[in-house]
Amino acid sequence: MSGAADADDSFDPKAAAEEAGIDLSGVPDWEDDYLDRVSDRLMFNYDLERDRSVSGERFSLFGEMRIESEKHFFHPALNYANHESHEYLFACRVARPTVAELERLVGLGHELADSGAWFDADEEHFGTDFTFVLVAEEIPEDVRAFVSEFADRTLIKLGYYGHYELNLAVVAPADEDVVASSGADVAQAFTLWTDVSPTARRGIVSRVLDRLRR
Repeated sequence: MSGAADADDSFDPKAAAEEAGIDLSGVPDWEDDYLDRVSDRLMFNYDLERDRSVSGERFSLFGEMRIESEKHFFHPALNYANHESHEYLFACRVARPTVAELERLVGLGHELADSGAWFDADEEHFGTDFTFVLVAEEIPEDVRAFVSEFADRTLIKLGYYGHYELNLAVVAPADEDVVASSGADVAQAFTLWTDVSPTARRGIVSRVLDRLRR
């Protein structure tokens, strides 16, 4: 649609990457033009992979973000309250999204969190997000209701080892339509019909840093 094209054309990923000092040679290309343009928005904060398989599930786009934060006591050598946060992004196309499919992905998210392979549950772990995005032709109303009301955060060792959170989003690019759970800030990168703003690109970064500064 023209609205999507106009908004997306206002963002030049090559110029932005050059300004940010990002080497584009390490960013994959997608044959799917929509996902390729989404990757242009994600590459500033995520390490991206194409066609990642996880527990038997194939995701066309996979992204990983890691944030480390530490506080200092008068001198940088005397640091305390070191924290690590992660976000893992899984995106794929589906013919028609269903609540059952979303529930299956929620189960996968819990499986990954429980495996111990995706983050170290210790005193330095602040939080890990697992975000699943489905790209579809349209968003059924039951799916919209399920995603908009979805929230799933689990404290680890009563919060002493941080938490993990599951997020969901479904986007229908042809209809310029999206629905996302409250923690799925990255969904903004999938709305090519809107301008990319600094806040839209920050995603989990803004949420984590705001919490760590408290």
